[in-house]
Amino acid sequence: MNRIPLFSGLAVLGAAAVGAFLMMPMRDAVSETDAFTAPGLDPMTIEEARTEFWRLTPALLLVVYDAFGQTQEDAIYDTLASVTHGDALEYLYLERVGAMAGGGLEEADQTIHEIKLLNTRVSRDGAALAIDASWQVIGTVGHAEHLHVRGNTYSADLLVSPVEGAWRITDFELLEVNRDAAGETFLAPQIN
Repeated sequence: MNRIPLFSGLAVLGAAAVGAFLMMPMRDAVSETDAFTAPGLDPMTIEEARTEFWRLTPALLLVVYDAFGQTQEDAIYDTLASVTHGDALEYLYLERVGAMAGGGLEEADQTIHEIKLLNTRVSRDGAALAIDASWQVIGTVGHAEHLHVRGNTYSADLLVSPVEGAWRITDFELLEVNRDAAGETFLAPQIN
């Protein structure tokens, strides 16, 4: 029977714990003046993103919907990874790939025409933005040889955080899907 002296065993465990601690990703300190990119928008500081959440949120969601329109797993993942991170990336990726498991898709089956924020609240959580959002999506969905226009409403709690120089959805909890207005369109905003 091999015995490791007690102090040697503790030293090995201690070294392993220190090594594991050193390998943990450290969160970069984020300054109030740091600006982060978002698809189709100028880089925004935390406070700018908080006040411009009505532009930031649809910009991020539009890329999520683009990913959901992809048919190859690597394209789905890469597209989602450009605007999501951590738990949100895993959740949304598994949702999309799970939807494909019933037979997969041969070609893209959706085109998003517009995302309109409805009742939405935002608050700061450190450098992150906690967004309680509802939005309507107008798009065309294809099934075999024909297309349908859909206008579904979604509600979700999002956490949007600066990650690697960009705004990303880091947590996503879908609360409600309302398909009552499926096929209906909403009025375009009035231009003064």
